[in-house]
Amino acid sequence: MVTDNKQINLNYNLRNGNADGIMIESTLDSKPLSFVFGQGKMLPKFEENIAGLEEGDHFEFTIKSADAYGELKDGAIIDIPLNTFEANGSIDYEMVKVGNMIPMQDSKGQRMDGIVKEIGNDMVKMDFNHPLAGTDLYFEGEILAITEPVMELAHEHNHGEGDGCGCGSGCGCN
Repeated sequence: MVTDNKQINLNYNLRNGNADGIMIESTLDSKPLSFVFGQGKMLPKFEENIAGLEEGDHFEFTIKSADAYGELKDGAIIDIPLNTFEANGSIDYEMVKVGNMIPMQDSKGQRMDGIVKEIGNDMVKMDFNHPLAGTDLYFEGEILAITEPVMELAHEHNHGEGDGCGCGSGCGCN
């Protein structure tokens, strides 16, 4: 059963708003989502909706935007001086392009991803809202496995000179 501190593996489709909404993300043709339940890594309402399910159970539910990534905030759309993006005396317009997501830092050094909305002569309008802010999320999927969490052991070794350590682990060091 899906309970705290269990490793959950599941497949899902995520759509905008409802079952007929635009597909946002799917794990059906890729690797299933795997996480430890109750560790705060998932949206709280997501965990609330799958709590108590068992292997093989199907699920479908909607999470309102306020309970997902929040509503769109006008204050998260700001104008930044174009010269902020200058490096070596010029601006890389392949990076500073409408629609691109650019990692930045706030005044406290915290990472913030912003999407370029507009480029003016001396300002860049950036949106720091989460890309799914203002979006109701519709999930449907299946619980594939519920197990005890697997602790990954750190692979440590010293690299000497030459072609690598020769450990044969497949870690890419040889």
